[in-house]
Amino acid sequence: MSRKSIILPKISKGGRRARSGSPWIFSNEIRMDEAAKAIVPGAVVNVRGEDGRAFGTGYFNSKSLIAVRLLAEDCDAAIDADFFAARLGRALALRDRIYDKPFYRLCHAEGDGLPGLVIDRFGDTLTVQTGTAGMERQIDPVIAALEKILGPKTIILRNDAPTRALEGLSPYVKTLKGDSHRITVEENGARYGADLAEGQKTGWYYDQRDNRAFIAHLAKGKTVLDAYCYTGGFGILAAKAGAKEVVCLDSSAPALAIAEESARANGVTIKAVKADVFEELERLKAAGETFDIVLADPPPFVKSRKDLEPGAKAYRKLARLAADVTAPGGVLMVASCSHNIPQERFAQECAQGLLRAGRRAALIRQAGAGPDHPVHPLLPESAYLKALFYALD
Repeated sequence: MSRKSIILPKISKGGRRARSGSPWIFSNEIRMDEAAKAIVPGAVVNVRGEDGRAFGTGYFNSKSLIAVRLLAEDCDAAIDADFFAARLGRALALRDRIYDKPFYRLCHAEGDGLPGLVIDRFGDTLTVQTGTAGMERQIDPVIAALEKILGPKTIILRNDAPTRALEGLSPYVKTLKGDSHRITVEENGARYGADLAEGQKTGWYYDQRDNRAFIAHLAKGKTVLDAYCYTGGFGILAAKAGAKEVVCLDSSAPALAIAEESARANGVTIKAVKADVFEELERLKAAGETFDIVLADPPPFVKSRKDLEPGAKAYRKLARLAADVTAPGGVLMVASCSHNIPQERFAQECAQGLLRAGRRAALIRQAGAGPDHPVHPLLPESAYLKALFYALD
């Protein structure tokens, strides 16, 4: 059977954006005729313009807002185990040039030329996420490619992200190979426990690696509040760097239990507090408690475009409350992993929060994810992580 084609009308925004190299084409930017609607969600297609110009090979889902995600520049490109082995091999070579140990994000979707695919590596264990119907249909050749280039002992599919629903996919977690899901992560000279089957996302957040190291550099002899700590990534490294006191705050008892285990494994002490972060920050303010370093790295407040205004308000409130418990001369970090709030808007909301807290601030660092989370240069949406560091008077 010949491969079907998706047509980009000459006048569409999609045609202009694709001509500029974007790997995304939206549903309102293509000719969505009956033939297109009949294509099985996730099927590999050729993408062409009305003038016959070839835009490349991608996969298509008429039910998704992002209808086409391009995989290759040429039409009729073979999308098979060899294709994935080549892309993943290139991603592996890049990580091996950057990191001394095999603990990193191996594949970051569009940033590595594999839209819809995220793979985290923990030594000889891999967690694999397919977030789109197109990549879900390619899971077998993806796994075959991973076996070819790495031969891992354990492979876990962490396909339980809520965003899968946007592609008509059901959530599930499945161990394809091996049987170990409680592992140790080595990062910045510390060792952390992680639960790859039950924990959040892939079980660990590699994206904040460099930001954790920056905070650890400032932490010696300081008091630290790690809010939304999850399993203690920031707090434990700060304690290991010589922090005087570390409080790890989160609403998840299982995550805090892992944080306490990790602290003991690193020979340091933390105070784990289970509470709603906003409520606890209000309590700390009322009690007059402050910390030299305050870290606020929440889950996404803006999960979709419709959440922008309430989510922006939540970031403003978080910045205000976090500033209220930051000691004079202290450092505050506020982060967002919501790609639906632009960097400028996030910075504006944080600045307003600091203003409402009555604090004068100097922005000393702006950062995103580490180099194992590459950004497609023509897809700014893939630069999701935003971390702002302030010195407060």
